Amino acid sequence: VAPTNLAVLEPIIRERVGNILDSLPVGETFNWVDRVSIELTTQMLATLFDFPFEERHKLTYWSDVATTTAGPGALVESDAEQFEILAGECLPAFTKLWNERVNQPPSSDLISMLAHGETTRHMQPMEFLGNLLLLIIGGNDTTRNSLSGGVLALNQFPDQYQKLRDDVSLIPKFVPEIIRWQTPLTHMSRNATKDTELGGKQIKKGDLVVMWYVSGNRDEDEVKDPYEFIIDREKPRHHLSFGFGIHRCMGNRLAEMQLRIAWEEIMKRFSFVEVVGEPVRNHSPIIKGFSELPVRLHAK
Repeated sequence: VAPTNLAVLEPIIRERVGNILDSLPVGETFNWVDRVSIELTTQMLATLFDFPFEERHKLTYWSDVATTTAGPGALVESDAEQFEILAGECLPAFTKLWNERVNQPPSSDLISMLAHGETTRHMQPMEFLGNLLLLIIGGNDTTRNSLSGGVLALNQFPDQYQKLRDDVSLIPKFVPEIIRWQTPLTHMSRNATKDTELGGKQIKKGDLVVMWYVSGNRDEDEVKDPYEFIIDREKPRHHLSFGFGIHRCMGNRLAEMQLRIAWEEIMKRFSFVEVVGEPVRNHSPIIKGFSELPVRLHAK
């Protein structure tokens, strides 16, 4: 995800976005999440892993399994079933890729980098699985739900949609506003490394602290009109959706690039991506996203 590698990926992403958008039915209702958001991000994730392209939808499935809440009628009905799928299906599939890559010269895909990296080459199976899930979820759910969230936001704030139609050069500012407003990862926990005080509350070294990114991104002291969706904010990247410090998302520039290219290509083709029904939210305690977003496209 270095700048030089992103420059190589940009034309690949643009071609794929174009192919996806050109395959969509104009004037008919369809699920934007399934046809656009999932398809684009899963294709990108398969490329980053050099995962078998024809099996790429397994990545979406494993990501959904990892982030859902187990229960009757849910994607998985118990923690045991959740673990069985991840440890019994996801881990063996990637272990096979690891064993192939570790005996080949190093390359730029993520599995090869893990297999040849000095600090990662000796990981135990569960540590490998944990790192895989971080990469799969980070590379899939966040961009996927921001792409859907952007469509929903523009429909909820039609004046901003018109502003975007009038000036597509606002897309680079529009993209981080999507990421702030949507906040695809709701929270994350960390362990305090020292005694401190925050907001009048004492935090001891070793305490588990939960950081609500979705709340921080609505902080009136930091963000003007935080509940409004404003595509031309003065400081659009002033948000917490990517985390911060040593935990900052390593793929943040890739995510922004995917969203920028997607909206550049959407605006070339369609005058209106109209939301025509209620979105269906993910059943997840950590991912703020969608499983369904019914839309109808209006051609230019």
